[in-house]
Amino acid sequence: MKNQTNYNPDVLSCLANLSNDEVFTPPVLVNQMLDLLPAEIWKSKETKFLDPVSKSGVFLREIVQRLLVGLEKEIPNHQERLNHIYQNQVYGIGITELTSLLSRRSVYCSKTANGKYSVCDNFKNEQGNIIFDRTEHVWENGKCKFCGASQAEYDRGEQLETHAYQFIHTNEPSKIFNNMKFDVIIGNPPYQLSTGGSGVQAMPLYDKFVLQAKKLNPRFLTMIIPARWFSGGFGLDSFRDELLNDRRIRVIHDYPEAIDCFPGVQIKGGVCYFLWDRDNPGLCGVTTHQGDKASKTIQRTLLEKGNDFFVRYNDAISILHKVKSFNEDSIVEQVSSQKPFGLPTTYRGRRHQKDGDILLYENGGISYISRNLIEKNKELIAKYKVFIPRAGSGSDKFPHSILGKPFFGCVNSISTETYLAIGPFKNKKECLNVISYINTRFFRFLVMLKKPTQDALRKVYSLVPVQDFSESWTDEKLYKKYGITKEEQAFIDTLIRPMA
Repeated sequence: MKNQTNYNPDVLSCLANLSNDEVFTPPVLVNQMLDLLPAEIWKSKETKFLDPVSKSGVFLREIVQRLLVGLEKEIPNHQERLNHIYQNQVYGIGITELTSLLSRRSVYCSKTANGKYSVCDNFKNEQGNIIFDRTEHVWENGKCKFCGASQAEYDRGEQLETHAYQFIHTNEPSKIFNNMKFDVIIGNPPYQLSTGGSGVQAMPLYDKFVLQAKKLNPRFLTMIIPARWFSGGFGLDSFRDELLNDRRIRVIHDYPEAIDCFPGVQIKGGVCYFLWDRDNPGLCGVTTHQGDKASKTIQRTLLEKGNDFFVRYNDAISILHKVKSFNEDSIVEQVSSQKPFGLPTTYRGRRHQKDGDILLYENGGISYISRNLIEKNKELIAKYKVFIPRAGSGSDKFPHSILGKPFFGCVNSISTETYLAIGPFKNKKECLNVISYINTRFFRFLVMLKKPTQDALRKVYSLVPVQDFSESWTDEKLYKKYGITKEEQAFIDTLIRPMA
């Protein structure tokens, strides 16, 4: 047990707990990522490391500590060893001026590389090898051509941070360090920028850092990023396609609950870190972490035959194969798109019904609206249907319900985009049987495999097969039909709780 009087916690561990705005990386996680690299790399005085998104400097600091040990025999003099490592092996790019100062303080023990207290006594300039140059967005048609930032939101004066990150705001990243070749690129990039719309419309940034790093063609690339690219994410289709077809991604450590990686931080869809190994393509070792437990690592392809997404759980693959073997139609064909009747969530109907009005399910209750105001999916108005909330479970803790509670939609009823509509169906009995199906763990498990965020839009239902809705459904019936084993059932139970 630590002596509480004399115990001084690592300041970078404390910093990692501070904020959800910039996700700082805990030292323990940094070392897990560094453990992916071959052991001999720490004994090479030629190996060059780059953190292109330095925040606290923790990646560079931990790299230096490993090199100090690994190079002890080759460069016995401690100060000479320090000088060599700092001047020739570790490089960083601050994401802001403040983080560049913080990084230098962590790595050089001085906010200036050539300062009085710097542990490297050979630098001639203040930045050393941890640089920061203020960069501006390049506007084209109201957006930055490099990162997609909104000009209306990010065209700022010099007194404000631009969030135009140096590493990705260039077509020639190699020129940042005069065409230097890096063996290892490692980091925790900024995750997103607001587009000026709702939070779910934030522009992903992490994909741009990964692709830019690949342009430099290092021997190894490892980054920790949001895991929503596995199956969704705004604007991530081409990024997902590239990564899932890249056999140089040899390791993925997946954290469905981001809090297991970043204490106190909630990131919908979880996070993952990966190792890209330029010279050794092959299968990928996938490990899932939940709490303090890790799954068995399975060597597999990232892209299962017939899929366009990454199946994040190793134990889910056998279940998915069994379901697909039936070659049944998907229920997605009966699920509406967003705004099923053209009405936004903010729309409010009348409190009292007038002649010719139909029932409107809106955010927080019911109201009434004239049938004549509806232009979209008019044929569905007079049909039986099921409504289900567009927003799924807000919890990041497993097991959880995945979806909101479905309910029966009578004839002459519609909804705002708070809900999706599923149907049409022949009668109320069929609708209730559909609801029984949705309430099963089986149904919601298949949805979960394609649901990377809280939103449950139409596409997340694509793996769910249609059933005979003249009868009701239970997990027991579904497990028997698809041959789901007791072990597979127990696995589903760890992720999906009964519908309340």
